Amino acid sequence: MAFLLIASANLVVAFFAFFVLPPKFFYDTAIIIYDKYNEIGYFGSYPLTILFYKIIGFRYLPFPIIALIQFPVLMYILYKIGIPNNFEKVNIKNLLVYLGIFMIAIFISMPSKEFITYLFIALIVFVCINKRLSLQKTIMVITILLIVFGVLYRPYFALIPVVGGGMYLVSFINFKNKTITTIFYGLLVVVFLSLSYGILKGKYFSEISREAVNSTRLVSTDANSMITSPVKTDTWYGEIIGIFYGFFTVNIPLNGLKHILSPQIIVFVIWQLLLFYILLVRFSKCLKERKKYSYELLIMFILFSFFILQGVFEPDLGSSIRHKIGIFPLIYFALYYEHFRKELQ
Repeated sequence: MAFLLIASANLVVAFFAFFVLPPKFFYDTAIIIYDKYNEIGYFGSYPLTILFYKIIGFRYLPFPIIALIQFPVLMYILYKIGIPNNFEKVNIKNLLVYLGIFMIAIFISMPSKEFITYLFIALIVFVCINKRLSLQKTIMVITILLIVFGVLYRPYFALIPVVGGGMYLVSFINFKNKTITTIFYGLLVVVFLSLSYGILKGKYFSEISREAVNSTRLVSTDANSMITSPVKTDTWYGEIIGIFYGFFTVNIPLNGLKHILSPQIIVFVIWQLLLFYILLVRFSKCLKERKKYSYELLIMFILFSFFILQGVFEPDLGSSIRHKIGIFPLIYFALYYEHFRKELQ
């Protein structure tokens, strides 16, 4: 009942979002709907998203009508994943999910690349929940899915198996603080990948993604939450600093508190800090009981690999939160995995 009430209330939010949100929320949507530069195609996030919305006919519908169709689909996915028995109780974990559902209504109430990402991530969660395949086969299937999605849609998703695989191997070594050390080595894997790419192509990951995007909007009023490395990322040591700085800015955004006059950023900062802490604790639990929580640990490796890669590719906090909402089924499962395990049993 609580889930239905929250979903219904946010359906209203999704419907009216078009009328109240500022224009910057619709920049991507305008590209998808109008396809001014004829980008439609079969490779890349924009071309494929444009093609998707053209095929299903949504590009011809008013945004509020699209919201009335898309949002229930997204809520139905969460419902099929499962609803915790204590979902109506007001606690930190549930409040994070309530706010997450509100952000779904805000960010995916219009034609969006995140709608497609959300559907893809839901597929990964369902593969893990069903447990029809052995763990090894499940890992193989998910790895293939991530690589294909990365090749066709979002390139950095293809790096998740590499980063996650590195973290998985390191997690077998007995460190004093295995959770933090595992994440640290995940960051080192990304550093190695970026420096190797830089040697081969002449530019590091940050230069071709975050820095390239931000360089075109330094004076834009819509980019007040830009993630700017304290040093230039055109050197090997600058790239290393930039990767670590980006990771902490995106996942532990204490420096975001400086945006005291932007309440939406402050809310995100608080949401992100609490979310990261709770997921870190749950990741630690999975590592300690890896045989019991083998499938859940797989989800955690994917999730934290994504968080690490966000620190390299995200241009600003706004994009960071929007992309996190795109993988919300993964976050939702990670927050409540004990409940879903009980349901299956």
